[in-house]
Amino acid sequence: MMTGAAALDEISARVPALISEDLHIPSDTPGIRLYIRNKRPPESAFKSDRVLLYVHGATYPATTAFDLTLDGMSWMEYIAAHGWDVYMVDLRGYGRSTRPAEMEQPAKDNPPIVTTEVAIRDVGSAVDYIMKRRNVAKVHLLGWSWGTSIMAAYTAANNDKVNKLVLYAPLWLRNTPGLIGGDGPLGAYRTVTKENAKKRWLTGVPEDKQADLIPAGWFDTWAQATWATDPKSRESGDLRAPNGVIQDVRAYWASGKPYYVPADIRVPTLLIKGEWDQDTPAYMAQALFPLLKNAPVKRYVEIGEGTHTVIMEKNRMELFREVQLFLEEPNQK
Repeated sequence: MMTGAAALDEISARVPALISEDLHIPSDTPGIRLYIRNKRPPESAFKSDRVLLYVHGATYPATTAFDLTLDGMSWMEYIAAHGWDVYMVDLRGYGRSTRPAEMEQPAKDNPPIVTTEVAIRDVGSAVDYIMKRRNVAKVHLLGWSWGTSIMAAYTAANNDKVNKLVLYAPLWLRNTPGLIGGDGPLGAYRTVTKENAKKRWLTGVPEDKQADLIPAGWFDTWAQATWATDPKSRESGDLRAPNGVIQDVRAYWASGKPYYVPADIRVPTLLIKGEWDQDTPAYMAQALFPLLKNAPVKRYVEIGEGTHTVIMEKNRMELFREVQLFLEEPNQK
């Protein structure tokens, strides 16, 4: 099996060296700025219909999964090296974006912040910025976990701005207990330890498969990069994450009430997940898939021996290849 480094070398032999930019753009809220990273070949090496934006999930920022170098490459670099103009955004309260003032106060002093509605507005700010920057009418959207709700809801309301939609580990109506959030009172944000992060990651993985699932050193590389994005983690050892998503999971996904209407999505859509995913189990994607009645193309792919975080596991190249195949197929009328 070709390694990530070998795959990137093969692609890079055909594509010029990538350009990388770190940007901060205004949100729709005064004082809140959003961090965006862009990686791309030189402008002459990509086409205007190959522009993609990625958004992260409920707990961790975009950079430390989508652009984390493992085995010589990141997923962002893999897509960009195929001749794409690739962007990712940290929602407010995450990563290098502005943290709302409530995150500097005790969590219990304020209600949950950064709901899905707010996240959709942040994605909208990023999409509008990218379209203006590149003078394009549409972009491709890729969301992971909670990010699938954000990207799907945005698309349902803005089909005219979206080329294709990729939902990695799609969230839908829940009939099993969630792995985060619990059922107690919610403050503005929650804190996460590295120990609990790894325990959650391996939930549902057969015991005899756990040792080989995450290549040596990869978890530590990810954890170090992720916790470093929160200045307060140096003092406490914990990572802060806004609780708006937990409030929405309770009000919508755990209460049998969809946040968006899948039939309103009218662009080609891919659902893709790992076999052992317990955060967004298979029944979610299987229930969502037939509801995408107006997507001109729809596909459901499951990666064997992978979890919610297959993006950083031994079988991640299967995820990369399947998504790339979908992105590069010509749109069907």
